[in-house]
Amino acid sequence: MENIKKTSWIKGLLQDERGVPSSKRFVGIIAGLILSFTLIVNQFTDKLTDPSPVLVNAVAMLAFGCLGLASVDKIWGKRN
Repeated sequence: MENIKKTSWIKGLLQDERGVPSSKRFVGIIAGLILSFTLIVNQFTDKLTDPSPVLVNAVAMLAFGCLGLASVDKIWGKRN
């Protein structure tokens, strides 16, 4: 029963308000997780393996942009 709740929560996280899987949410969440993982790992590694600041900013903008577009669709999307 607990696995079913977790699975439905994850499915709901990746779906839009109509219940359709949203690629914008998927890309935004994955980009945010990768960025967080990279920055955490960066705290424990040498300076030589630091990611480029431009790359970090690009991934951050991708995550914010995708999640922002998903929010805009929710607010101003087509009404049935």
